[in-house]
Amino acid sequence: MSTAQRRLLDRLAPHLPPAAIVTDPDVIAPLLTDWRRRFHGNAALLLAPASVAEVQAIVAAARDEGVPLVPQGGNSSMVGGATPPADGRAAILSLRRMNRLRALDAEAGLAIAEAGVILSDLHAAALAAGRRFPLSLGAKGVATIGGLVSTNAGGTQVLRFGTMRALVAGVEAVLPDGSRHDGLAALKKDNRGYDLDQLLIGAEGTLGIVTAATLRLVPAVAARTVAWVGLASPDAAMTLLRRFQRATPALESFELLPAESLAAVLAHIPGTRAPLHGPHPWHVLLEVTADAADDDPAALVEHVLAAALADGLVADATLAASEAQAEAFWRIRESISDAERATGPAAQHDISVPVAAMPRFMVEAAAACDARFPGTRASGFGHLGDGNVHFHVRAAPGTDPAFWYGEQVPVVSAFVHDLVVAAGGSISAEHGIGQMKRHELERLGPPSRLAALRAIKRAFDPGELFNPGKLVALAPDAPTQ
Repeated sequence: MSTAQRRLLDRLAPHLPPAAIVTDPDVIAPLLTDWRRRFHGNAALLLAPASVAEVQAIVAAARDEGVPLVPQGGNSSMVGGATPPADGRAAILSLRRMNRLRALDAEAGLAIAEAGVILSDLHAAALAAGRRFPLSLGAKGVATIGGLVSTNAGGTQVLRFGTMRALVAGVEAVLPDGSRHDGLAALKKDNRGYDLDQLLIGAEGTLGIVTAATLRLVPAVAARTVAWVGLASPDAAMTLLRRFQRATPALESFELLPAESLAAVLAHIPGTRAPLHGPHPWHVLLEVTADAADDDPAALVEHVLAAALADGLVADATLAASEAQAEAFWRIRESISDAERATGPAAQHDISVPVAAMPRFMVEAAAACDARFPGTRASGFGHLGDGNVHFHVRAAPGTDPAFWYGEQVPVVSAFVHDLVVAAGGSISAEHGIGQMKRHELERLGPPSRLAALRAIKRAFDPGELFNPGKLVALAPDAPTQ
C-alpha cells in the first residue's frame, strides 16, 4: 500500500464502518481482472460505501491525498473499464453495497435504483409491480445499474426501446470535487444549460461516480412470440427485418448469428440444443410482444414467416411453443460470449455501421480478415436491427494465447477498426472504450471530438483521479503492449 493510500485509510477509518474498508488481498484479488481475463491490475485498498454521504467522504479524501479511484459494479466490462491500473496506485471503489431500490412508481412508470442494484433484481421488482425495465443482456445476473448507466449499455431490446441513455430519466452522482449532483427528478422539460445527466451517462466513471438513477419502466409483457429462423445470408435477414418492421411496431429484438456461433454454444454450453433441424448458414432470433392480453403476436409472426417461407426468403423457422422453449432460444443467444471464450483466443470488436450497410459489411469484412490473416476465422453476430454487431476474429488453431493477444490482436483490431471507420461506423457501439480501445479512439477519433472529450475531462477531473487510463487521457500517449 502506498503512502498516499495509507493516509487515505487513516482519514477514512474513523468515519466509515468496517465493512466499507477492505485490505484483505484475498477479497480484493477477484476484482483485479476483467471479465475477459485480458487486463490485470493491482490494488491494495477496496472501498465499499453504502450511502451517497460515504461516497462523498471517500471522494473528498481521495482527492486531497491524490489517490485515484476506479469505480466498479458487477465487474462485467468487456473492455477492461473497471480494472484498476497495474501500478497499484488506485483504490477500487465498489458500489455493490449501494443496492437499494429507493422507489418504484408503477403508475408513473419510474424506478429509482442505486448503483449497486443488479439488473435481474430490478427486472424482478418491476415485474412484481406489473411493469418491466426493457433492457436485458447476457450479464443481467451480475451487471449493476451504475455500470449500465456509466457505459450507456445496450442489449437485445435496443431495437424498440433504445440504449440506457433513452431509459434514464435522471442521475445522481458524486463529482470529482466531492459534491453531489442530484438529477433524479424526472423532469419532462429542463433547459438549465448543459445536461449533466447525459454527460455522466456513457462517461465510464471518468467524470463522476453514479450512485443512483431514475429509470423508465414500461408495461409488463402480456404476451410474446419468440421465433428462430434459418436463412442464407445477412441480406436475407435484413429483408426479413424490414418486413417485420412494416408489419408491427412491437418487434423488440432481431438478433442475427452465424452457424459457427450456434455451433460454439452447442459444443460448450450444457443443456442447449439446436432449434431447427438441419444446418443453416445464418440464424435469426426474433421477439414480438403485446402489452394487452387480447393481442396475439403469434398470428402476426406466423403470417410474416409463412410469406417469407413461401417466397424462399427463409429456409426454415419455428415458433417457441412455451415460455421454457422461448427462454431456451434466448439462452443460446446470451451464451455466445461464454461459448466463444471457451473456443479459444479471439479479437473481439463491438462495432456499429449504418443499419442498411451492415449485411454487406458483415460478409465483406469477414472475407477481408480471413484473407489478411490466414488461418483465422472472422464472423459477426448481434443486433442487426440497430446496426451493432460483435465482430470476432478467432485465432488459428494452436495459436499461443500470449502471442495472439500480445502481438496479433493489436494488428487485427486496427485492421477491423479501419474497415469500420471506412464504412462510416463506430469502433464502440455498446461496450464502451475502457482501456481496450482507448488508443484506437485516439488513433481514429476525429480531432475535434477528441479535443472536446479532453476539455470535458479536464473541466471535471483535472487531476485524472476518476477511473484513470479509461476512455480518454488529458494528453494522448503511445500505446503499450
